[in-house]
Amino acid sequence: MSSRDGQKTNDAAKPSKPLREVPIAWEALEDAFENNAPEVHSYLHLATGEVIRIVDGIADPGMHQRVMKDTEYLRVDPVSSREQYRWMERFIATVDESEVKDKLVRSIDGKGAFRRFKDVLMAYPVDRERWFAFRSERLRSCMEAWLSAHGIAAAERGEWRVPTAEEVRPQVDREEERRAGRRSRAVVAEENRARLAELVELLPARELDAAIAFLEFLRERKHVPRARAKPVGEEEATRATDEQLDEDRDQEEHDVQ
Repeated sequence: MSSRDGQKTNDAAKPSKPLREVPIAWEALEDAFENNAPEVHSYLHLATGEVIRIVDGIADPGMHQRVMKDTEYLRVDPVSSREQYRWMERFIATVDESEVKDKLVRSIDGKGAFRRFKDVLMAYPVDRERWFAFRSERLRSCMEAWLSAHGIAAAERGEWRVPTAEEVRPQVDREEERRAGRRSRAVVAEENRARLAELVELLPARELDAAIAFLEFLRERKHVPRARAKPVGEEEATRATDEQLDEDRDQEEHDVQ
């Protein structure tokens, strides 16, 4: 055996690099492969399998730079317009009805071929669905080849499951209890206001000035800012508390006057 043949044998015996499993979001990746507009940039997140789309002139350029440098993002290479045009040609060859085929052939001649091609298919639902299936198959083939070339294996993507009524009922019950408690506090507040109004009616006229002054004091006291000291030791904490109490007392005396 020659040394070259031995080298080939050794290369074949070497284990290939393990593929990275990624839960691919196929629909989003398909859209990215189909959209080859120059201002659109799509990236596959290698951890989540999600695809993000960045559009020049809309997205923050700084964010685009960060995504480009992030090794967890892989830029998607969309299918070229030339290749997608070939798909249309190959599909037209599969159309049996001559009238539809002739219209499709004329539609892809010249500028605006993709739009006219789709417009023609709008009048023929059966061939339109055939085209969607044909294109999806081609896109899937391109995506799988692209993933394989980058050492990526499509992992099973977890299904989004709608929770049952029994599963969400405890949460709903807790929310109802919380709302009921909030309503109860509101009811209590209204009852207290009504009781206060009754007491005002029963007060002697000579006590009204004092009652008003006290209520105004309470109203103003509610808005007095309370500075919080940041003690560094027991002595400093005690001093800060005393100073705060003095400030509160001075404020109260000033409000009463």
